[in-house]
Amino acid sequence: MTLRATVKGVGHYLPERVVPNSEFEKTLDTTDEWIRTRSGIERRHFAADGEYTSDLGAKAAQNALAMAGLEPDDIDAVIVATSTPDLTFPSAATMVQQKLGMTQGFAYDIQAVCAGFVYALANANGLILSGQAKRVLVIGAETFSRILDFTDRATCVLFGDGAGALILEAEEGDGTADDRGVLGLDLNSDGRYKDLLYVDGGMVSQQTGFIVMQGNALFRQAVEKLASTADSALAKAGLGHDDVDWIVPHQANIRIIQGTAKKLGVSMDKVVVTVQDHGNTSAASIPLALSVGVERGQIKRGDLIVTEAIGGGLAWGAVVVRW
Repeated sequence: MTLRATVKGVGHYLPERVVPNSEFEKTLDTTDEWIRTRSGIERRHFAADGEYTSDLGAKAAQNALAMAGLEPDDIDAVIVATSTPDLTFPSAATMVQQKLGMTQGFAYDIQAVCAGFVYALANANGLILSGQAKRVLVIGAETFSRILDFTDRATCVLFGDGAGALILEAEEGDGTADDRGVLGLDLNSDGRYKDLLYVDGGMVSQQTGFIVMQGNALFRQAVEKLASTADSALAKAGLGHDDVDWIVPHQANIRIIQGTAKKLGVSMDKVVVTVQDHGNTSAASIPLALSVGVERGQIKRGDLIVTEAIGGGLAWGAVVVRW
């Protein structure tokens, strides 16, 4: 028998405020058509005043717990993937832990920007396989609206706020690719590309800062690296493109999603797409899309899922999981 980290529940949360593309027409030299044709985004959600990343994460976690039929104290560890924590420290994860009413276990953040949830899933899988935890709550949560320069039409129209959560639990499998749970992982980074996407704030400037992005250069890196990491994760699982039921990619840009699917030789009919409704929610985008895919009836038990993401760093990776 082989220990596997299997999915027990998934959930998401979106702030109430919906921001359509037309709202940007009032202050920027842009149009709804310009935004849609270049990104596929039609609307996004922005957090309310006083609503922070840990609030979004806790609400998504509550929905995942309800789906799994679990209580907060059934969880051994909480991992939050985020680049927009409430405070520099303590971690957003400990704040989520408190908001859930958890009185035991451990919690910490992971920061790999848009690839954060993939990194967090890999980390949670390691905790389970090593026996450090039986159940891990993995959350991607972001309030990117707070680090946007609303005078820069190249970036501010692309991002949104939200959270998604997934619960992994230790289960015995047969050690084959037919097992449920995490089957393959591939993580990568290359700091030489840090100038393609970063926030010009932090300890260096002593300011929060805003997102700075070289969109065209990032696009060229994204398609190649996303397809390659998905291939590597599938190969490590002993699987191929024909075995894939759904690709659930980081929802950054519809052209990147389409380009990656084409490079992988996978039909867009097998890709879960939510970018039109959420924009780029960074580390939250994959768990959001997973939860929406389940809600829509697309993702079902036994389906083979490939998730892949790339973000600032550059950091990128993929996870293969049988639902």
